[in-house]
Amino acid sequence: MKEKLTNNLSLKILSLIVAILVWLLVINVDNPIVTRSFVVTDVQLLNEAYIDADGKMCMRDKEQEPIRVTVKAQRKVLDDLSVMDIRAAADLQQAVSLDTNPVMVPISVTIGRIPSENIQVSPQNLSLHIEDKETQEFVVNVTVGNNSKPEKGYEIGTLESSPEKIRITGPTSLINKIDKVTASVDVNGATSDVTRETAVTVIDKNGEEFSAQDMSYLNVSKVYVTARLWKVRTDVKISAECSGTPADGYQVESVTTTPNVISVSGSDQTLMALAEQGNTISIPADIIDISGKTKDYEEKINISDYLPEGLKLISDSSSDVFVHVNILPEGSTVCDIPTKNIKVENMPEEMQVTFDAAQIEVRVKKTKEELENLQDKEIKASIDLKDIEEGVYEIPVDISIPEGYELVDEVRADIEVSKISKAEENS
Repeated sequence: MKEKLTNNLSLKILSLIVAILVWLLVINVDNPIVTRSFVVTDVQLLNEAYIDADGKMCMRDKEQEPIRVTVKAQRKVLDDLSVMDIRAAADLQQAVSLDTNPVMVPISVTIGRIPSENIQVSPQNLSLHIEDKETQEFVVNVTVGNNSKPEKGYEIGTLESSPEKIRITGPTSLINKIDKVTASVDVNGATSDVTRETAVTVIDKNGEEFSAQDMSYLNVSKVYVTARLWKVRTDVKISAECSGTPADGYQVESVTTTPNVISVSGSDQTLMALAEQGNTISIPADIIDISGKTKDYEEKINISDYLPEGLKLISDSSSDVFVHVNILPEGSTVCDIPTKNIKVENMPEEMQVTFDAAQIEVRVKKTKEELENLQDKEIKASIDLKDIEEGVYEIPVDISIPEGYELVDEVRADIEVSKISKAEENS
Protein backbone atom coordinates (compact mmCIF):
# COMPACT_ATOMS: atom_id res chain seq x y z
CA MET A 1 0.00 0.00 0.00
CA LYS A 2 2.85 2.39 0.94
CA GLU A 3 4.69 1.67 -2.31
CA LYS A 4 1.58 2.42 -4.32
CA LEU A 5 1.14 5.83 -2.58
CA THR A 6 4.76 6.75 -3.30
CA ASN A 7 4.30 6.06 -6.98
CA ASN A 8 1.25 8.34 -7.10
CA LEU A 9 3.16 11.20 -5.34
CA SER A 10 5.80 11.35 -8.07
CA LEU A 11 3.12 11.50 -10.68
CA LYS A 12 1.36 14.28 -8.82
CA ILE A 13 4.55 16.33 -8.47
CA LEU A 14 5.18 15.95 -12.19
CA SER A 15 1.63 17.06 -12.96
CA LEU A 16 2.04 20.13 -10.75
CA ILE A 17 5.24 21.15 -12.52
CA VAL A 18 3.58 20.74 -15.91
CA ALA A 19 0.61 22.83 -14.74
CA ILE A 20 2.91 25.62 -13.54
CA LEU A 21 4.78 25.63 -16.84
CA VAL A 22 1.52 25.78 -18.78
CA TRP A 23 0.29 28.66 -16.58
CA LEU A 24 3.51 30.62 -17.10
CA LEU A 25 3.25 30.00 -20.83
CA VAL A 26 -0.31 31.27 -20.96
CA ILE A 27 0.55 34.35 -18.88
CA ASN A 28 3.48 35.24 -21.11
CA VAL A 29 1.47 34.76 -24.27
CA ASP A 30 -1.69 36.62 -23.19
CA ASN A 31 -0.08 39.27 -20.89
CA PRO A 32 3.64 39.42 -21.60
CA ILE A 33 6.21 41.68 -19.93
CA VAL A 34 6.89 44.61 -22.30
CA THR A 35 8.42 48.12 -22.20
CA ARG A 36 6.96 51.44 -23.27
CA SER A 37 8.38 54.98 -23.36
CA PHE A 38 6.68 58.23 -22.38
CA VAL A 39 7.88 61.81 -22.95
CA VAL A 40 7.46 63.87 -19.76
CA THR A 41 7.30 67.66 -19.96
CA ASP A 42 6.18 68.41 -16.40
CA VAL A 43 9.00 67.96 -13.92
CA GLN A 44 8.27 69.26 -10.43
CA LEU A 45 11.09 71.30 -8.98
CA LEU A 46 11.55 70.62 -5.27
CA ASN A 47 13.14 72.76 -2.55
CA GLU A 48 13.42 76.00 -4.56
CA ALA A 49 13.81 77.74 -1.19
CA TYR A 50 17.28 76.16 -1.17
CA ILE A 51 18.45 78.84 -3.64
CA ASP A 52 15.79 81.46 -2.89
CA ALA A 53 17.56 82.19 0.40
CA ASP A 54 20.46 83.55 -1.68
CA GLY A 55 18.16 85.71 -3.85
CA LYS A 56 18.34 83.27 -6.77
CA MET A 57 15.86 81.66 -9.14
CA CYS A 58 16.24 78.89 -11.68
CA MET A 59 15.06 78.51 -15.28
CA ARG A 60 14.92 75.41 -17.45
CA ASP A 61 17.65 75.11 -20.05
CA LYS A 62 16.09 75.69 -23.49
CA GLU A 63 18.56 73.12 -24.86
CA GLN A 64 17.24 70.45 -22.49
CA GLU A 65 16.73 67.14 -24.27
CA PRO A 66 13.22 65.65 -24.07
CA ILE A 67 12.83 63.65 -20.87
CA ARG A 68 11.92 60.09 -21.78
CA VAL A 69 10.66 57.63 -19.17
CA THR A 70 10.80 53.94 -20.11
CA VAL A 71 8.61 51.57 -18.08
CA LYS A 72 8.83 47.78 -17.93
CA ALA A 73 5.62 45.99 -16.92
CA GLN A 74 2.93 43.64 -18.05
CA ARG A 75 1.18 44.75 -21.19
CA LYS A 76 -2.20 45.13 -19.50
CA VAL A 77 -0.63 47.41 -16.88
CA LEU A 78 1.00 49.56 -19.54
CA ASP A 79 -2.22 49.74 -21.54
CA ASP A 80 -3.85 51.49 -18.56
CA LEU A 81 -0.86 53.78 -17.98
CA SER A 82 -0.69 57.39 -19.27
CA VAL A 83 1.80 60.21 -18.89
CA MET A 84 -0.52 61.73 -16.28
CA ASP A 85 0.31 58.79 -13.96
CA ILE A 86 4.02 59.59 -14.05
CA ARG A 87 5.39 61.77 -11.25
CA ALA A 88 8.75 63.33 -12.15
CA ALA A 89 10.63 65.54 -9.72
CA ALA A 90 14.03 67.22 -9.43
CA ASP A 91 15.33 68.11 -5.96
CA LEU A 92 17.62 71.14 -5.92
CA GLN A 93 19.26 69.85 -2.75
CA GLN A 94 20.46 66.87 -4.78
CA ALA A 95 22.15 69.05 -7.44
CA VAL A 96 25.61 67.86 -8.40
CA SER A 97 26.88 71.46 -7.99
CA LEU A 98 25.31 74.90 -7.94
CA ASP A 99 28.47 76.48 -9.35
CA THR A 100 28.17 75.02 -12.84
CA ASN A 101 26.26 76.48 -15.76
CA PRO A 102 23.94 74.79 -16.39
CA VAL A 103 23.23 73.16 -13.03
CA MET A 104 22.48 69.43 -13.29
CA VAL A 105 19.75 68.13 -10.95
CA PRO A 106 18.92 64.38 -10.80
CA ILE A 107 15.41 63.43 -11.94
CA SER A 108 13.45 60.90 -9.90
CA VAL A 109 10.33 59.20 -11.23
CA THR A 110 7.58 57.29 -9.44
CA ILE A 111 4.67 55.46 -11.08
CA GLY A 112 2.12 53.95 -8.70
CA ARG A 113 3.11 50.39 -7.67
CA ILE A 114 5.65 49.87 -10.43
CA PRO A 115 9.06 49.09 -8.84
CA SER A 116 11.74 51.71 -9.32
CA GLU A 117 14.05 49.13 -10.91
CA ASN A 118 11.50 48.84 -13.76
CA ILE A 119 11.67 52.59 -14.49
CA GLN A 120 14.42 54.24 -16.50
CA VAL A 121 14.88 57.98 -17.13
CA SER A 122 16.88 59.55 -19.96
CA PRO A 123 18.52 61.97 -19.55
CA GLN A 124 18.92 61.41 -15.83
CA ASN A 125 19.44 65.10 -14.98
CA LEU A 126 17.37 68.25 -15.39
CA SER A 127 19.41 71.10 -16.85
CA LEU A 128 18.83 74.44 -15.11
CA HIS A 129 20.24 77.98 -15.15
CA ILE A 130 20.53 79.85 -11.86
CA GLU A 131 19.83 83.60 -12.05
CA ASP A 132 19.42 86.50 -9.67
CA LYS A 133 15.86 87.22 -8.60
CA GLU A 134 14.62 90.74 -9.38
CA THR A 135 11.45 92.74 -8.70
CA GLN A 136 10.27 95.76 -10.71
CA GLU A 137 7.09 97.83 -10.88
CA PHE A 138 5.18 98.28 -14.13
CA VAL A 139 2.22 100.50 -15.06
CA VAL A 140 -0.78 98.50 -16.29
CA ASN A 141 -1.97 99.60 -19.74
CA VAL A 142 -5.68 98.86 -20.13
CA THR A 143 -7.03 97.83 -23.53
CA VAL A 144 -10.33 96.59 -24.95
CA GLY A 145 -10.70 93.10 -26.38
CA ASN A 146 -10.60 92.67 -30.15
CA ASN A 147 -13.97 93.39 -31.82
CA SER A 148 -15.37 94.30 -28.42
CA LYS A 149 -17.73 97.28 -28.63
CA PRO A 150 -20.46 98.58 -26.31
CA GLU A 151 -24.06 98.89 -27.43
CA LYS A 152 -24.84 101.47 -30.15
CA GLY A 153 -25.04 104.97 -28.68
CA TYR A 154 -22.25 104.34 -26.16
CA GLU A 155 -18.50 104.76 -26.28
CA ILE A 156 -15.70 103.85 -23.90
CA GLY A 157 -14.94 107.00 -21.93
CA THR A 158 -12.13 105.90 -19.64
CA LEU A 159 -10.25 102.69 -18.89
CA GLU A 160 -8.83 102.15 -15.41
CA SER A 161 -6.85 99.46 -13.65
CA SER A 162 -6.82 98.73 -9.94
CA PRO A 163 -4.05 98.76 -8.94
CA GLU A 164 -2.64 101.11 -11.56
CA LYS A 165 0.80 99.49 -11.30
CA ILE A 166 1.95 96.04 -10.24
CA ARG A 167 5.16 94.42 -8.98
CA ILE A 168 6.57 91.56 -11.03
CA THR A 169 9.21 89.23 -9.64
CA GLY A 170 11.27 86.86 -11.77
CA PRO A 171 14.70 86.02 -13.15
CA THR A 172 16.73 89.07 -14.13
CA SER A 173 16.94 88.07 -17.80
CA LEU A 174 13.13 87.96 -18.10
CA ILE A 175 12.49 91.11 -16.08
CA ASN A 176 14.86 93.02 -18.37
CA LYS A 177 12.91 91.82 -21.44
CA ILE A 178 9.61 93.33 -20.24
CA ASP A 179 8.50 96.35 -22.26
CA LYS A 180 4.95 96.82 -20.98
CA VAL A 181 2.12 95.13 -19.14
CA THR A 182 -1.45 95.16 -20.48
CA ALA A 183 -4.85 94.09 -19.21
CA SER A 184 -7.87 93.64 -21.47
CA VAL A 185 -11.57 94.06 -20.73
CA ASP A 186 -14.56 92.84 -22.76
CA VAL A 187 -17.32 95.49 -23.20
CA ASN A 188 -19.25 93.82 -26.02
CA GLY A 189 -22.89 94.98 -25.95
CA ALA A 190 -22.49 96.85 -22.64
CA THR A 191 -24.71 99.82 -21.76
CA SER A 192 -23.18 100.59 -18.35
CA ASP A 193 -19.78 100.59 -16.68
CA VAL A 194 -17.95 97.24 -16.74
CA THR A 195 -15.54 95.91 -14.07
CA ARG A 196 -13.67 92.61 -14.49
CA GLU A 197 -10.87 90.77 -12.71
CA THR A 198 -8.33 89.78 -15.33
CA ALA A 199 -4.84 88.37 -15.74
CA VAL A 200 -2.28 90.71 -17.26
CA THR A 201 -0.36 90.11 -20.47
CA VAL A 202 3.37 90.79 -20.49
CA ILE A 203 4.84 92.20 -23.72
CA ASP A 204 8.56 92.02 -24.50
CA LYS A 205 10.68 94.67 -26.20
CA ASN A 206 10.00 93.07 -29.61
CA GLY A 207 6.28 93.62 -29.16
CA GLU A 208 5.57 89.92 -28.60
CA GLU A 209 3.68 88.30 -25.72
CA PHE A 210 5.63 86.28 -23.18
CA SER A 211 5.22 82.54 -23.71
CA ALA A 212 3.42 80.38 -21.16
CA GLN A 213 6.82 78.92 -20.22
CA ASP A 214 8.32 82.36 -19.50
CA MET A 215 5.20 83.45 -17.61
CA SER A 216 5.60 80.41 -15.32
CA TYR A 217 8.81 81.95 -13.94
CA LEU A 218 7.13 85.28 -13.09
CA ASN A 219 5.15 86.15 -10.01
CA VAL A 220 2.35 88.33 -11.45
CA SER A 221 -0.88 89.26 -9.70
CA LYS A 222 -4.27 89.80 -11.34
CA VAL A 223 -5.88 93.25 -11.57
CA TYR A 224 -9.38 94.70 -11.71
CA VAL A 225 -10.15 96.60 -14.92
CA THR A 226 -13.00 99.12 -15.21
CA ALA A 227 -14.38 100.52 -18.45
CA ARG A 228 -16.59 103.58 -17.93
CA LEU A 229 -19.11 104.12 -20.71
CA TRP A 230 -20.13 107.52 -22.08
CA LYS A 231 -23.14 108.40 -24.18
CA VAL A 232 -22.71 109.56 -27.78
CA ARG A 233 -23.92 112.89 -29.20
CA THR A 234 -23.86 113.18 -32.99
CA ASP A 235 -25.01 116.78 -33.61
CA VAL A 236 -22.15 118.82 -32.18
CA LYS A 237 -21.40 121.91 -34.31
CA ILE A 238 -18.00 123.52 -34.85
CA SER A 239 -17.68 127.30 -34.67
CA ALA A 240 -14.54 129.06 -35.91
CA GLU A 241 -13.29 132.65 -36.04
CA CYS A 242 -10.09 134.24 -37.21
CA SER A 243 -7.77 136.94 -35.93
CA GLY A 244 -5.74 139.62 -37.64
CA THR A 245 -6.56 141.85 -40.63
CA PRO A 246 -6.07 140.92 -44.30
CA ALA A 247 -4.05 143.15 -46.62
CA ASP A 248 -5.38 146.60 -47.55
CA GLY A 249 -8.25 146.39 -50.00
CA TYR A 250 -9.27 142.89 -48.85
CA GLN A 251 -11.93 141.57 -46.50
CA VAL A 252 -12.98 138.36 -44.79
CA GLU A 253 -16.11 137.11 -46.50
CA SER A 254 -16.71 133.97 -44.41
CA VAL A 255 -15.11 131.39 -42.10
CA THR A 256 -16.20 127.77 -42.52
CA THR A 257 -15.05 124.37 -41.29
CA THR A 258 -14.87 120.90 -42.82
CA PRO A 259 -16.54 119.03 -41.26
CA ASN A 260 -18.93 121.41 -39.60
CA VAL A 261 -20.54 118.76 -37.36
CA ILE A 262 -18.82 116.04 -35.31
CA SER A 263 -19.82 113.20 -32.99
CA VAL A 264 -18.50 113.08 -29.43
CA SER A 265 -19.02 111.03 -26.31
CA GLY A 266 -19.02 112.19 -22.72
CA SER A 267 -20.39 111.72 -19.25
CA ASP A 268 -23.96 112.83 -18.55
CA GLN A 269 -22.70 115.90 -16.68
CA THR A 270 -20.35 116.96 -19.48
CA LEU A 271 -22.98 116.48 -22.22
CA MET A 272 -25.42 118.59 -20.17
CA ALA A 273 -22.85 121.39 -19.97
CA LEU A 274 -22.26 121.10 -23.74
CA ALA A 275 -26.00 121.44 -24.38
CA GLU A 276 -26.00 124.69 -22.40
CA GLN A 277 -23.41 125.98 -24.91
CA GLY A 278 -25.67 125.16 -27.85
CA ASN A 279 -23.90 121.86 -28.57
CA THR A 280 -21.08 123.85 -30.13
CA ILE A 281 -17.30 123.49 -29.94
CA SER A 282 -15.55 126.84 -30.54
CA ILE A 283 -12.13 127.21 -32.09
CA PRO A 284 -10.41 130.28 -30.61
CA ALA A 285 -9.87 133.16 -33.02
CA ASP A 286 -6.15 133.43 -32.26
CA ILE A 287 -5.56 129.98 -33.76
CA ILE A 288 -6.36 131.23 -37.31
CA ASP A 289 -4.29 134.34 -38.11
CA ILE A 290 -5.02 135.91 -41.52
CA SER A 291 -2.88 139.02 -41.09
CA GLY A 292 -1.79 140.45 -44.49
CA LYS A 293 -3.51 137.71 -46.50
CA THR A 294 -4.71 138.48 -50.05
CA LYS A 295 -6.29 135.14 -50.88
CA ASP A 296 -8.20 132.34 -49.24
CA TYR A 297 -6.48 130.77 -46.24
CA GLU A 298 -6.95 127.26 -44.86
CA GLU A 299 -5.44 125.61 -41.81
CA LYS A 300 -5.73 122.07 -40.45
CA ILE A 301 -6.19 121.72 -36.70
CA ASN A 302 -6.70 118.86 -34.27
CA ILE A 303 -10.20 119.36 -32.88
CA SER A 304 -9.39 117.10 -29.91
CA ASP A 305 -7.24 119.92 -28.54
CA TYR A 306 -10.34 122.10 -28.14
CA LEU A 307 -12.78 119.62 -26.63
CA PRO A 308 -13.78 120.39 -23.04
CA GLU A 309 -12.50 118.00 -20.39
CA GLY A 310 -14.73 114.96 -20.21
CA LEU A 311 -15.46 114.90 -23.96
CA LYS A 312 -13.77 112.79 -26.65
CA LEU A 313 -14.31 112.03 -30.31
CA ILE A 314 -16.04 108.75 -31.01
CA SER A 315 -13.83 105.87 -32.11
CA ASP A 316 -12.83 105.58 -35.77
CA SER A 317 -13.41 109.30 -36.39
CA SER A 318 -10.74 111.70 -37.61
CA SER A 319 -9.59 114.51 -35.35
CA ASP A 320 -8.64 116.66 -38.36
CA VAL A 321 -10.73 119.79 -38.99
CA PHE A 322 -10.00 122.22 -41.81
CA VAL A 323 -10.80 125.89 -41.16
CA HIS A 324 -11.30 127.80 -44.41
CA VAL A 325 -11.31 131.60 -44.54
CA ASN A 326 -12.68 133.25 -47.70
CA ILE A 327 -10.68 136.42 -48.36
CA LEU A 328 -11.96 138.67 -51.17
CA PRO A 329 -11.26 142.17 -52.50
CA GLU A 330 -13.43 144.71 -50.72
CA GLY A 331 -16.84 144.97 -52.31
CA SER A 332 -16.73 141.36 -53.55
CA THR A 333 -19.15 138.56 -52.87
CA VAL A 334 -19.41 134.81 -53.49
CA CYS A 335 -22.26 133.24 -55.43
CA ASP A 336 -22.90 129.48 -55.59
CA ILE A 337 -24.15 128.37 -59.01
CA PRO A 338 -25.73 124.88 -59.27
CA THR A 339 -23.88 122.78 -61.84
CA LYS A 340 -27.25 121.66 -63.22
CA ASN A 341 -27.68 125.28 -64.47
CA ILE A 342 -24.42 125.23 -66.43
CA LYS A 343 -25.06 125.15 -70.16
CA VAL A 344 -23.08 122.49 -72.06
CA GLU A 345 -22.08 123.50 -75.59
CA ASN A 346 -20.75 121.28 -78.41
CA MET A 347 -21.56 118.03 -76.63
CA PRO A 348 -19.93 115.15 -78.61
CA GLU A 349 -22.34 112.66 -80.10
CA GLU A 350 -23.10 109.54 -78.02
CA MET A 351 -21.46 111.24 -75.01
CA GLN A 352 -22.67 112.52 -71.65
CA VAL A 353 -21.14 114.77 -69.00
CA THR A 354 -21.28 114.67 -65.20
CA PHE A 355 -20.01 117.29 -62.78
CA ASP A 356 -17.89 116.39 -59.78
CA ALA A 357 -19.68 118.88 -57.48
CA ALA A 358 -23.26 120.04 -57.05
CA GLN A 359 -22.31 123.72 -57.40
CA ILE A 360 -19.44 125.96 -58.40
CA GLU A 361 -18.25 129.08 -56.62
CA VAL A 362 -18.27 132.37 -58.53
CA ARG A 363 -16.59 135.42 -57.01
CA VAL A 364 -17.68 138.81 -58.32
CA LYS A 365 -16.98 142.43 -57.47
CA LYS A 366 -19.03 145.57 -58.02
CA THR A 367 -17.40 148.21 -60.19
CA LYS A 368 -20.05 150.75 -59.23
CA GLU A 369 -20.87 151.35 -55.58
CA GLU A 370 -24.54 152.15 -56.22
CA LEU A 371 -25.28 148.67 -57.59
CA GLU A 372 -27.19 146.15 -55.51
CA ASN A 373 -25.57 142.86 -54.58
CA LEU A 374 -25.59 140.43 -57.48
CA GLN A 375 -28.12 137.58 -57.29
CA ASP A 376 -27.19 134.01 -58.21
CA LYS A 377 -29.88 133.83 -60.91
CA GLU A 378 -28.30 136.81 -62.74
CA ILE A 379 -25.16 134.78 -63.44
CA LYS A 380 -25.00 132.63 -66.58
CA ALA A 381 -22.43 129.82 -66.85
CA SER A 382 -21.42 127.50 -69.69
CA ILE A 383 -18.73 125.06 -70.75
CA ASP A 384 -17.52 124.15 -74.26
CA LEU A 385 -16.82 120.44 -74.97
CA LYS A 386 -15.65 120.88 -78.58
CA ASP A 387 -13.03 118.26 -79.50
CA ILE A 388 -13.31 116.73 -76.01
CA GLU A 389 -12.94 112.93 -75.84
CA GLU A 390 -13.97 110.47 -73.17
CA GLY A 391 -12.15 111.16 -69.89
CA VAL A 392 -11.88 113.28 -66.74
CA TYR A 393 -11.11 116.99 -67.03
CA GLU A 394 -10.74 120.22 -65.12
CA ILE A 395 -12.33 122.65 -67.56
CA PRO A 396 -12.77 126.43 -67.56
CA VAL A 397 -16.29 127.75 -67.06
CA ASP A 398 -17.42 130.75 -69.11
CA ILE A 399 -19.21 133.20 -66.79
CA SER A 400 -21.56 135.92 -68.01
CA ILE A 401 -22.51 138.65 -65.51
CA PRO A 402 -24.41 141.97 -65.80
CA GLU A 403 -22.62 145.21 -66.54
CA GLY A 404 -21.17 146.85 -63.46
CA TYR A 405 -19.69 143.65 -62.08
CA GLU A 406 -16.44 141.83 -62.73
CA LEU A 407 -15.06 138.40 -61.97
CA VAL A 408 -12.49 138.23 -59.19
CA ASP A 409 -11.14 134.76 -60.05
CA GLU A 410 -11.25 132.38 -63.01
CA VAL A 411 -13.86 129.67 -62.55
CA ARG A 412 -13.13 126.01 -63.32
CA ALA A 413 -15.14 122.80 -62.90
CA ASP A 414 -14.22 119.12 -62.64
CA ILE A 415 -16.16 116.97 -65.11
CA GLU A 416 -16.23 113.45 -66.51
CA VAL A 417 -17.15 112.80 -70.14
CA SER A 418 -18.33 109.26 -70.87
CA LYS A 419 -20.13 107.26 -73.53
CA ILE A 420 -23.87 106.83 -73.24
CA SER A 421 -24.62 103.23 -72.26
CA LYS A 422 -27.29 101.34 -74.16
CA ALA A 423 -29.50 98.61 -72.72
CA GLU A 424 -28.52 96.06 -75.35
CA GLU A 425 -24.82 96.71 -74.66
CA ASN A 426 -25.30 96.11 -70.93
CA SER A 427 -27.17 92.86 -71.58
